[in-house]
Amino acid sequence: MFESLTDKLDNVFKTLKGRGILDEESVRIALKDIRLALLEADVNFKIVKEFTEDVRTRAVGKEVLESITPGQQIVKIVHDRLVELMGTEESQLKLENRFPSPIMLVGLQGCGKTTTAAKLAHLLQKRQRRTALVSADVYRPAAMEQLRVLGDKIGAGVYVPSDEKDPVKICSSAMEYAKSGGYDTLIIDTAGRLHIDKELMDELKKIKRAVNPSEILFVADSMTGQDAVTVAESFNQTLSIDGVVLTKVDGDARGGAALSLRKVTGKPIKFIGTGEKIDAIEAFHPERMASRILGMGDILTLVEKAQTTLDEKAARDLEIKIRKNSFTLEDLKSQILQIKKMGPLQDIIGMIPGLNKMKAMKNLKPDEGELVKVVAIINSMTKEERLNSKIIDGSRRKRIAKGSGTTVQDVNRILKNYVEMKKMMKRLTKGGFKSSARGSLPF
Repeated sequence: MFESLTDKLDNVFKTLKGRGILDEESVRIALKDIRLALLEADVNFKIVKEFTEDVRTRAVGKEVLESITPGQQIVKIVHDRLVELMGTEESQLKLENRFPSPIMLVGLQGCGKTTTAAKLAHLLQKRQRRTALVSADVYRPAAMEQLRVLGDKIGAGVYVPSDEKDPVKICSSAMEYAKSGGYDTLIIDTAGRLHIDKELMDELKKIKRAVNPSEILFVADSMTGQDAVTVAESFNQTLSIDGVVLTKVDGDARGGAALSLRKVTGKPIKFIGTGEKIDAIEAFHPERMASRILGMGDILTLVEKAQTTLDEKAARDLEIKIRKNSFTLEDLKSQILQIKKMGPLQDIIGMIPGLNKMKAMKNLKPDEGELVKVVAIINSMTKEERLNSKIIDGSRRKRIAKGSGTTVQDVNRILKNYVEMKKMMKRLTKGGFKSSARGSLPF
């Protein structure tokens, strides 16, 4: 989402760091470029003006301009100001000690409420909260069926009314369903409209009165930029929302919504949707997001992803195999499958500090299809071939290529890369291979 903004800010900071001494004029020129970068990212004009003025006030102080590394100091000021802009700390869901605890999702049509409801339910279930879902959208064809399918997929309870058409009564009945079923949480997926209207707001106010939600979360489509901020402000004035879920941040949005929502509404961003998969949702950490914007990576989120998706026992077993130089093609396939669970490769690369600034990585767009091809080729091998690649001669390579729908050249390339990988692992073990930290990547 912030790729363009990150590149522009990186160029500004390179210029600042390249100067041994800074004066007020240098800072003024840099801030002009920062202002333009933020405006092009669709950040609210008033926020940009306040942001740059605040940075200027802090940056022209004696302790900055006369420091040994003034450029680095200004980067830190911008980082800290970005954190303040998006909220100084992560905002948790405030789930009350009553059962069920209702969470109401609101927003315009097409913002991603239904998929967000299922993602949030999946996330809460991983946190050991039994969660039920209900759709109060009686207007959109198949809205209830869509939520039922998603709920069944993740093993959540789903209340589906027989022939009730009143959204308020549906939500009240769903509360009874969740209570009798022993559910901790009920997520209510409300109806949306193409634009705000009085009828929609009146309906949402009635649902709010009927269920008294613990949380009202506004679901905002990051692709709509400042429009999302304007709509959020209207919903907040009517319903007094508790927070925001920002969806589609994996798209080519410019980032203005993320940088403006907290300041305009006074309400925190609590979650971000990072893809189409059911587990593609993350808690929003302002400090980590500020680091991503400034190209500093996000190693904490990377480690958390590893902890939740990678098999710790498999990681220990892999370490032993690397030590003994017995890493097989079967192990390679296992590692690829585990990496794919962590999300898109482009996102993983962006979380590794400094990697996205390397020239070799700058324009690299990892091809997820290559991973699929590698797995297909290994699956086309016999068990004996996977355990001992040395027996794979010319005729076997032809058979593997035919079975995997690839070419012999593809098979040759995969085998060559595998051999090179084993050589590198051997060098690592000779150089004193140390066990990776708990939860870190198993390779």
